[in-house]
Amino acid sequence: MRRFSLRLALTLPLLPALLFAGNVVAQAPEEQGGTQATEMPVEQIPLRPPAKPKTVEDLLAELKRERNPQAARQIANSTMATWSDSSSPTVNLLMQWSAKAAAEKRNAAALDFIDQAIILKPDFVGAWNQRATLHFTMGNYKKSVSDIEKVLELEPRHFGAIAGLAGILTERGSKDAALKAWERYLEVFPADREAQEIVAKLSEELAGQRT
Repeated sequence: MRRFSLRLALTLPLLPALLFAGNVVAQAPEEQGGTQATEMPVEQIPLRPPAKPKTVEDLLAELKRERNPQAARQIANSTMATWSDSSSPTVNLLMQWSAKAAAEKRNAAALDFIDQAIILKPDFVGAWNQRATLHFTMGNYKKSVSDIEKVLELEPRHFGAIAGLAGILTERGSKDAALKAWERYLEVFPADREAQEIVAKLSEELAGQRT
């Protein structure tokens, strides 16, 4: 939801080159008398094992610890990219088609593509979140909230969906519920300065209403 769904910095890890290390033998031309030069092994360079990809658990743990806003944003983007990868080329393609159609204001086609993705992989949080975002942009808040609830059922720490829910609650005038949603968001993504400011502002408004 919010900027997290449609503004992802998708970065694919570079595949390490496969190097075959072995004793490479260099042989000099034959010398006079028929003798050959002594075989000289080329120095071997030890290979480092490829870095293990970070899991969602790893990324969320880093996000919770990170206090630098820019570094936290990079971690958040990586987390969203991981959530948006279904591990199915077909589902990923349907999501790409849906996003393209939505950008072109072809909402009916966008919904059709994302619906197909959900049918193929009903436990894929990325598809539910993308559909929630689409419903939100179309003004279908009730349907958007329904999809957000499904996202949070599958992944309670999905900060993008939590932010989307908080935004809808704010627009509906449910400031108490919106504040709780933003506080929940900050439990997952504490370095988000924008969310911190929203929480501070809502807290002041609610405190003023109670006095």
